Parts: sequence; structure tokens; C-alpha cells
Amino acid sequence: MKNLRERMADCGFESNEDYEYQVQCLLQGPFAGIRTLNIQGDAGRRKTAFATALAQALGYPHVIYHDYSERKPPPPEVRLPPSKDPQGREEAPIDVLDCRMSEACARSEGEDTVIILDQLQEADFREHIRLYRFLLSGEWHFRGTTHYANLKYLLVFLISEKPLYHSLQKHSFRIWVPAISSRKISYRPADFGLAERAAPMMEALDQVFDALGTSPTRSEYERLLFDIHQSVRTAEELRHSLFGWVEGIDRQHLFSESLREPLEKAVDTILLYLGGVEIKL
Repeated sequence: MKNLRERMADCGFESNEDYEYQVQCLLQGPFAGIRTLNIQGDAGRRKTAFATALAQALGYPHVIYHDYSERKPPPPEVRLPPSKDPQGREEAPIDVLDCRMSEACARSEGEDTVIILDQLQEADFREHIRLYRFLLSGEWHFRGTTHYANLKYLLVFLISEKPLYHSLQKHSFRIWVPAISSRKISYRPADFGLAERAAPMMEALDQVFDALGTSPTRSEYERLLFDIHQSVRTAEELRHSLFGWVEGIDRQHLFSESLREPLEKAVDTILLYLGGVEIKL
């Protein structure tokens, strides 16, 4: 059976980090209200990818997404005539957030549901307070109506590029998603179906990764090995394959003079390795 990291990779988010323990704390820890995960990390959309993949890896059948930076909702496929109140005044369209929150409440009545609230730094401070009250009570109010969430089945993910409103933060379990994986995994030739004679080559590649301050994921390493077996014969070609496949590499550092020695050493071991082995991919 696949672990959480492997299931998340299948859902589009690959990392060397293992989030099994943090997710266990979220799902099993005490919560007075709706279970809430605050996904923090470096700037960028990697946190969004993490949230979506985590919801899918956990097997939640309903994943609802809202981005507070969307100023206007997308135009509907079918245009309906504007509704009017009893006094004949046209009513404003329902806010996108209210639509998605009411949907999350309805879905959670019978099945596991995740709602991802992204780019919270774009929301008005009053929305933070409103959201906090919802997390405590499970009740979402708008236009004189109340929608009730099932606290047992609903999970809320919060993503913000700035610190959350204090009460929201206190109600959430925090998790950190870095821009690149900081956890180093030492691969062996057998991990990729290679003979042990490939070990010196992989050790030389490890020195390149150490110099770059990065550690490739399994699929990144597999793609790099494919290039090595097929076409990498110079330091320049190795540079291009590294930048092409391994996420988070500083290109300026990769092409700097300081990387020349470990790259050339790696190419020497690649050529030595390829000189005595026949590869069929």
C-alpha cells in the first residue's frame, strides 16, 4: 500500500518531504469546530498544488476551491434575467465565496468534503472574522439564510501569503511547504534497476546536488538518468538536463564557474560507466 507521499505524487505533488505525521495531527487532534489546516510556505503556487493533491490523496470525494484574488466570477454559460426583491429592486448576484461555502456545507452533510480557501491575504479583514466564526460554529450566513456544515465531514484548507488573522491561526494546524525539498534522499542503483557499478556515477551526481543545495525527487532523478543514458556526454549537456528536470535549481549558480569541477567529475564518471554497460530503455 502506498504511503501519503507516494499518493500525493500520483495526484501531481511530488516532494521528498514526508507529511504523514502532520496530517495525522490534523485529522486526529482535538478541534472545537471545523478541522482547519493552514498551509504556509515560500511564495508561489506550490502551496495550492499541495492542498489539491493532499485532498485527493486523502480520498475526499468533494474538493471545492476558492481564490480570494479573483475579483470577478467567471461569466455563466447561461445568462438568467436579474432577480428582483418584493419592492421591484434588482438584487445583486450572489458572491462567489457564498456560493462555494454553501456548496461545501451542503456536500458535507453526507460525504467528506474539503474546501480550499486560497490567497486569503486578498480578503477584507471582516471576511477573516466571518470565516473564524464559521470555523467555530459550522454556520455560514448570507442574505438572511444559514447553511450548516457537518463538522465531522468538512475539512478547511487556508492559504495566505501573509500571516493570518490571529484567531484564525490559533484555530488552525500549521504545515510548511517549501519551494524545494530540503530533505535529502540517498538513492542507490537498485532503486532504478541499475547494476551496482553505477554507484560511483550516482555518488558524483550527489556531489553536484550538494553543491547546488538541492535534492531531486524520484521522478526527477529517473528523468535525469534517462538523459544520462541517452545523450549526456559533456558538462554543458548535464547542466541543461539538470535545469530541465530538477525543480528549484538556481540557474545562475548551475552555470557558474564554481560548479565546473563537480560537473566535469560527474561527466567523467558517466563516461566511464557508459563505456562498459549496454543500456536498453
